[in-house]
Amino acid sequence: MTIWDSIILGIVEGLTEFLPVSSTGHLTIVSKMLGLKIDDPSITGFTAVIQVGAIIAVVLYFWKDIVRIIGAWVGGLTHRERRDEFDYRMGWYVIVGSLPIGIVGFLAKDLISGPLRSLWWVAGALIVWSVVMVAAERLSSKARPLTRITFLDSLVMGLVQCLALIPGVSRSGATISAGLFRGLDRVAATRVSFLFGIPALAGAGVYELKDALSGSVGAAPLLIGTVVSFVVAYASIAWLLRFVAKHSIELFAFYRVLLGIVLLILLSTSTITAT
Repeated sequence: MTIWDSIILGIVEGLTEFLPVSSTGHLTIVSKMLGLKIDDPSITGFTAVIQVGAIIAVVLYFWKDIVRIIGAWVGGLTHRERRDEFDYRMGWYVIVGSLPIGIVGFLAKDLISGPLRSLWWVAGALIVWSVVMVAAERLSSKARPLTRITFLDSLVMGLVQCLALIPGVSRSGATISAGLFRGLDRVAATRVSFLFGIPALAGAGVYELKDALSGSVGAAPLLIGTVVSFVVAYASIAWLLRFVAKHSIELFAFYRVLLGIVLLILLSTSTITAT
């Protein structure tokens, strides 16, 4: 991997991590276009590690919220009167919502970094999950703000987040769709998606670090890709929150379907290979 490869992939990661379009799917496609071996463990590790840049962007963007939630959660462990605070409950919701993907990701690591890296899977997931996103948008009541989220909401969103381990589904697309189906408004579902992503993506990045450094990537491209990812992701967060406040996520679904169809055509005509 060259420095230019890492910069390009860092931009792609930063742009797509929090949009419901599948950052892993886009990274897989772009990596293939750059001539990289997408089933190489070091490349898979690289795409996981540079997500840490996007997570740092989330932490900085929501720093005050995160500090408040952690303070309330820690305080509630020792002071019963604080357990009625929303931020205390939100701390537990983030924990509950983050555990499933960590467990499934660890148990299914070989499947995720192997067979599921095929571009056939990416194309199929892009199209199929778009249908789910449109259904979530059109069927949701969008009646509940963030302060009315429940334990069951967080559990459902956490379980659905596991589907994002399939490249092309999209972690944010999965969690936002699940939140909408549960009746949360778009902004609430999106903010929860951001918070759930912090432990999930940070854990994946740390776990995959050894693979990223042991193969064809190297420390310099890894560091540069992570920094670029951070810068671009920070801008993307602000834009997405403004967008979902007033617009449907169906626009992203249409883009996903178009990309999936183009990818299927390229694969069917042997213009590109699946791995």
